[in-house]
Amino acid sequence: MFISSRILPFLSRNTHVLRHSARCLSSESKPAPWPRKVFSGVQPTGALHIGNYLGAVKRWVELQEAGEDVTYCIVDLHSMTIPPEPETLRHNTLQMTATLLACGIDPARATLFLQSAVPQHVELSWILGCLTTMARLTHLPQYKEKSANMKEIPLGLYLYPVLQAADIMLYKATHVPVGEDQIQQLQLAQSLARAFNNKYGRTFPFCETLVNDGSRLKSLRDPSKKMSKSDPDPKSCIMLIDSPDIVLEKVKKSVTDFKSEVSFNPEERPGVSNLITIHSLVSGKTPDEICREVEGKNTGQYKLIVADALIEHLRPIRERMERYTQDVGFLASVIEEGSERARTIAEQTIDEVKQKIGVDCFNVGRLRRNVRHENKY
Repeated sequence: MFISSRILPFLSRNTHVLRHSARCLSSESKPAPWPRKVFSGVQPTGALHIGNYLGAVKRWVELQEAGEDVTYCIVDLHSMTIPPEPETLRHNTLQMTATLLACGIDPARATLFLQSAVPQHVELSWILGCLTTMARLTHLPQYKEKSANMKEIPLGLYLYPVLQAADIMLYKATHVPVGEDQIQQLQLAQSLARAFNNKYGRTFPFCETLVNDGSRLKSLRDPSKKMSKSDPDPKSCIMLIDSPDIVLEKVKKSVTDFKSEVSFNPEERPGVSNLITIHSLVSGKTPDEICREVEGKNTGQYKLIVADALIEHLRPIRERMERYTQDVGFLASVIEEGSERARTIAEQTIDEVKQKIGVDCFNVGRLRRNVRHENKY
């Protein structure tokens, strides 16, 4: 490269100006970071069990208490992959609202809303569905798992992950708390955000996972399986609405092994280790601390200790649930106010998306401006 001798004096006198300009160009080329936002959802499928609470909802409350920007959704549309009875769905939605409030979700510090009250979820889901493929959806683990025993697979089950991605992206969430078994589901949202941004420009953040600590609770009756309320044995899981007597009975009937001492070894002693994990999560103590405290006690005696700790931890939650469920008007107002806040954000996002993909022709003024701009060239 050759520089004219007449330009050299100018460069020497204005080096600081050029350096400043270079710094400005460099900073402008880097997009501003996305504001940190947390999003998660839960289906209104009846009462929660302690695995749902300790593994997810308790974490939601902790994020709220830490001052995070949190949005939590009761995803009633997701629960329709196997259509429920209308009255059952209405009851479960109110019960889930009461449960989340009782567990500590504060509508003043978190946006708590109903998915079906924000139609933009379905609208964005269709747009995103046009950016993915059938092959990608059929390979997702949730689809494989739920469709394995079905003769006729409903379309909703097939499209479920796309709607899930829309839930996240509609609020431009940057972080999603999930369990280790849900990481693959989130990868579709990440893939769709990248695909949309590549085609239409920077619109959605790349959402990251906030993985729980990995302490997935196991069935009390078969510690080789995870705790689930769909288990045919009602003693396999403890529900938040269970009375103290029922909690005590279920813990006493939990399967352990033939060794009497209490030790934490999930691989070799899954039953006892599961009880220690429950005890640890409700007490805040580590498994090692618990084992030292109960040294000399057998597993039968330890079960009573676990039951007492669990009963005392759940008591205020159960009492608040009973109080909230008796005030349907209050629950409805919480959902209505939260859904209104969610709609405000969702409308902004969907308007931006429509403008970028070119389906905003309802805005005649913008359409005319675009046509005039194109006619200039």
